[in-house]
Amino acid sequence: MTISQHTTQPSEASEWFARRTYRREQFADAGALAARKAQLGLSLTVVLPAREVASTVGEIVDGIRDLNERAPLVDQVAVVDAGSADGSADVAREHGAEVYQQDELLPDFGPAIGKGDAMWRALSIARGDLVAYLDSDTTDFDARFVCGLLGPMLDDPEVRFVKGAYSRPFRSPDGEVLDDAGRVTELTAKPLFSLFFPELCGFGQPLSGEIAAPRSLLASIPFCTGYAVEAAMMIDVLRAVGLDAMAQVELGTRHNRYQPLFALGAMAYAVLRGVLARLGPEGAIGRDLDELHSYAHAICSVEGTQFVSDDVEVVERPPFAELDA
Repeated sequence: MTISQHTTQPSEASEWFARRTYRREQFADAGALAARKAQLGLSLTVVLPAREVASTVGEIVDGIRDLNERAPLVDQVAVVDAGSADGSADVAREHGAEVYQQDELLPDFGPAIGKGDAMWRALSIARGDLVAYLDSDTTDFDARFVCGLLGPMLDDPEVRFVKGAYSRPFRSPDGEVLDDAGRVTELTAKPLFSLFFPELCGFGQPLSGEIAAPRSLLASIPFCTGYAVEAAMMIDVLRAVGLDAMAQVELGTRHNRYQPLFALGAMAYAVLRGVLARLGPEGAIGRDLDELHSYAHAICSVEGTQFVSDDVEVVERPPFAELDA
């Protein structure tokens, strides 16, 4: 059975990589970016999906405000909170962000289902021509995250989608770098893209939460809920605008929360479902993907071997433009 009709060779992905990989240093002049943004008559919304991030979200909002004092790049900062019990919403509000509860946005669709749903619902309140999504658990946030993501689109009007690329060092308690923390990216997303969507194999962090695009593009594609959102979005954007309209920017090193290995299986399962759903109605596996809500597996640990079943619900939200209409 033929599982893919794509003909892209590694050399073609390599050519894209050389042409569409930018460095944050290219966009370090925030004033020049602000002048270009004003010249183009564009506005920018930054969306921060938030879940139990009281220790980091305030500093991120402050960092955006400090950037704006030097160069007016961000027109709206919107935090979409997942009912955090640690006071994330209050912290974000105190630091000057607009704060929304994800379940209160588009309530007709029921309670939000994870990060992807929060990102989709945020389009209902995003006023900018451009929308940048940033993770809200970054501990080393600075202007590069905004300037770097925005720069390629302002520099080249043919660029319609930008992904952040960075290293994520996993450190031991004494500070020694042991490995990279992007395990689902390396062991699930990249092999899947290499097999089924080789055009995308030049992206260093295909699952990164740092994304920028015109709101009109984001509104034209469906969003998967939960952790399936980034992988599915990559494929849908590829189909919507083509590879050459996509870019990535190197942002250096990013530090955020580290999840234990046993917590990553359900995340990888969601990514797999998002990709398989884009191969056809049955995901090329002969089963109805809508019925696969349970990730059953055995775990071997120092406490012994256990059989567990994690609920992994992946729902596809319609293109937001259909709601706008």
